[in-house]
Amino acid sequence: MLRQLSAGESHGKAIVAILEGLPAGLRVGLDFVNKELQRRQSGFGRGKRMQIENDRVQLLSGLKNNTTLGSPVTLLIQNKDFSIEKLHKVLCPRPGHADLAGFLKYGFSDIREVLERASARSTAATVAVGALCKIFLNEFKVKINSRVLLVGGENGACAMQEKISEAARNKDTVGGIFEVSIKGAPVGLGSYVQPDKRLDGRLSQAIMSIPGIKALEIGLGFGYAISFGSEVHDEIFYSKGQSLPAGRQGYFRKTNNAGGIEGGISNGQEIILRACMKPICTLMRPLDSVNVNTGKAAKAAVERSDTSVVSAAGVVAESAAAFVLADAFLEKFGQDSLRDIQESYKNYLKRIR
Repeated sequence: MLRQLSAGESHGKAIVAILEGLPAGLRVGLDFVNKELQRRQSGFGRGKRMQIENDRVQLLSGLKNNTTLGSPVTLLIQNKDFSIEKLHKVLCPRPGHADLAGFLKYGFSDIREVLERASARSTAATVAVGALCKIFLNEFKVKINSRVLLVGGENGACAMQEKISEAARNKDTVGGIFEVSIKGAPVGLGSYVQPDKRLDGRLSQAIMSIPGIKALEIGLGFGYAISFGSEVHDEIFYSKGQSLPAGRQGYFRKTNNAGGIEGGISNGQEIILRACMKPICTLMRPLDSVNVNTGKAAKAAVERSDTSVVSAAGVVAESAAAFVLADAFLEKFGQDSLRDIQESYKNYLKRIR
């Protein structure tokens, strides 16, 4: 239903995205998109690049009078630092980054030709596209949020900031865990009929594709591995008189260990995703590496970077999830016109009550 494509390098002229499949008739607020981009740039531990760039989006196609036409939407985010042609060569790959694998895969002579596209700068496109998907989902009262749970083993706000400060003082970096919650998703998004239709699989792929994400769990996640089935499966209840959110058909649960997805299908409960963001690979006190020209031992390259981006990664994950949810929503309720989708959605809720 939805398709997206992005282009651009970290220090190129711009980041560009094309989103195809948004229905006609959706009002788009540019301020909301720009606020989402600002959220991605914020957070304790971000680096100097965030002080240079003030990401703002231009919508080049697919709208008239701030309303979608059903045709592809083109988004442009210009880079203030577009020095790609002037930057020095990179010859010592950073452990943990795409540097060495990409260098060998494509046969480059300069690792910069890898890192410019492999950079997390590309997630600006993810967030811009995700903002449009959030606007669509908001029409159906689906809300997506994130929060940081852990940074460097610490789970309190002050302790997490101190851990980031400690890493900065030591010229190191630190990772952590964030959680994405999706409220208001109706029963029936996704399917069990083919592996690539499963909502949990689609969400996992989208979030695991964010640079630096190394693990993901849904609901109780790894907690299932240490429990009996009788302890963890969400029992089902029914009440005709109980007031429940739309789409639950009078069925309800007292627990949500499944994280809102069963058999690859949303079950009407809150969808809960948790992901681990590894420490940033660029260290101001670099690790051992090898010069790819000489084969001799050397210290890894040092590029301008962040100390911690766990909160920003959560914002990117919200956007990645929004794309998947919007895609599944259009798959279920139609695609061409927002008005037709709203009517289809209303009739579906009426049927399953």
